[in-house]
Amino acid sequence: MEVDYLIIGSGLAGISFAETCLLNHKTIMVINDNSQNSTTIAGGLYNPVVLKRFTKIWEAEAQLEISIPFYKNLEEKLNEKFLFEIPLLRKLNSIEEQNNWFTASDKPTLSNYLNINLETLENEFVSNNYKFGKVNHTGFLDTKKLKETYTTFLISEKSYLQETFDYSKLVAEENHIHYKNIKAKQIVFAEGFGIHSNPYFNNLPLDGTKGELFIIKAENLDLNEIINSSIWILPIGNDLYKVGATYNWEDKTTTKTEAGKKELLSNLKELISCEFEIIEHLAGIRPTVKDRRPLLGRHFAEKNIYILNGMGTRGVLFAPYLSDKLYQYIENNMELDNEISINRIYKKLFR
Repeated sequence: MEVDYLIIGSGLAGISFAETCLLNHKTIMVINDNSQNSTTIAGGLYNPVVLKRFTKIWEAEAQLEISIPFYKNLEEKLNEKFLFEIPLLRKLNSIEEQNNWFTASDKPTLSNYLNINLETLENEFVSNNYKFGKVNHTGFLDTKKLKETYTTFLISEKSYLQETFDYSKLVAEENHIHYKNIKAKQIVFAEGFGIHSNPYFNNLPLDGTKGELFIIKAENLDLNEIINSSIWILPIGNDLYKVGATYNWEDKTTTKTEAGKKELLSNLKELISCEFEIIEHLAGIRPTVKDRRPLLGRHFAEKNIYILNGMGTRGVLFAPYLSDKLYQYIENNMELDNEISINRIYKKLFR
């Protein structure tokens, strides 16, 4: 079997790169073993602002311009609904925070994203001693549904293998690679935290951050906005809400913990006062990098081996945008920004 691209991993990064290839009339084969669950359990929340510091995320305009239409086109192609554009309200906990919001919303770089007029939330079950700041261009992606639907599509196209990738069977030659019975012009690893098993890229500083979240049922809450405070609560329909998330930089397992549950419950009870039921308790490892920038580029010694990783907590907006960047780099020799290129790491490793 011959293809243009062999793609390892089918989380948000793998899906986005696979679809980018197909949009450019390239042939693909995707291999995945479901060992990584960050896409399946992700909150899927997206917004263009770092709400702890009231700063715009890196390349926010460009990410929104590429990623939102990308998901809408996928919805049309697959005849499913994944993307939900709904308001996000940042809970402001003091007069000082309200003043900081006014200052931030008046900045030219943020005025398109932060509403200058504060909001009052008319919901008796959400504590609100102060007002809320509204963020524009926000919503969530049903990442689990997207992954399941896109996998079904790939299977129907005979472009998907459910198996664990065997690195020992990869042979890199001058102008292509071989893997078992597959010959490909390029191979792209989009494995998330699974990079640590990859002998080609396990020297890169993908650290990984464990996160735990809930899916709850709260019949009386009647919330139609995303609320961001010490945690976030996200309405997903039928009185169900996602609640998250914790951050643990030491534990690299996907095991649910009592400590994580206790932290989520404590913060949730500070935010809402109605009765609720925990439907699911989930845990996964976000593919985070210490310098908070993604990992894209070509292996330092093998010209047909590439990586697309390090999306962290921003995967919904990052994945289509960075897939396009990597594709243009491979096919059209468009250089990657130093902030995202793995050359920034190689320069330190091999200096």
